[in-house]
This record gives sequence, C-alpha cells and structure tokens, in this order.
Amino acid sequence: MEFPERITIDKHVIEIRPRYCDTDQGGVVHHSVYPVWFEMGRTELLRENGLAYKDLEEAGIFFVIARLSLRYRQPAFYDEVLKLETSCGKVTPGKIEHTYELRRGSDGMLLVEGSSILACIDKNRKVMRIPKFMYHE
Repeated sequence: MEFPERITIDKHVIEIRPRYCDTDQGGVVHHSVYPVWFEMGRTELLRENGLAYKDLEEAGIFFVIARLSLRYRQPAFYDEVLKLETSCGKVTPGKIEHTYELRRGSDGMLLVEGSSILACIDKNRKVMRIPKFMYHE
C-alpha cells in the first residue's frame, strides 16, 4: 500500500450506543469498556485519514499502548447515545498522543475523559520511529 504524505485530520467523532453486555446489572457502563471504545475512536480517526491498522501491519508497522489514563466523571448507561471525540495531539519520533472525550449525546455532558500514548514497534516487537506520514503537523 502507498501511504499518504501526511495525516491531515487530527480529530474525529464517533457515535456509540452501549449494548447490554457493556453494562452491569444496574445498566451502568462497566469501567473496562471505555478503553475498547477509545481504540474504536483511534481506528476510525486513522480510517478518516485513509489508513487502516491492517495496512500498517502488512507494512510491518505496529502500534502498542505505552500509557493509558481515564477519568470517570459521570456514568454512561445502557442504550443511550454517546459521542466519543478522539483527537491526535503530539506526534514525535517516539510516540503518538491521543485524547478522548466521551459525552452524552442528549445534553453534551462530559462523562469520561482520557489519554493514551502509543509506541511504534516492528514485526519483531522492536521499538521503531514513528513513520513520518503519521505526523499531522
């Protein structure tokens, strides 16, 4: 695959509707679900830029989570519409930083915010520099 010269889109919003299996018996979204949703946000942000993890991996470029942070502000509930905004912030030769804001669709209330740092590795699991086309600035 031919990669773009640069990433041009640094922010993307996806809609999420929690499934029953995402919640506890009280209908509250379980804390373990949010990192999965953050990955969905990163995947769709990448896709908006014309890339897919599959294509990167076929080229020997893999990303792993080096740090993940979440702050729970308010609960999310079963079957309500949520909006997850994923933003790609700082990109350096050694890392890519993302931030996340999950809001209730009906009133925009901030429910969860978070951040992650991705490192880049090759197919042998050795740390490598972030490819130049991943820089959006």
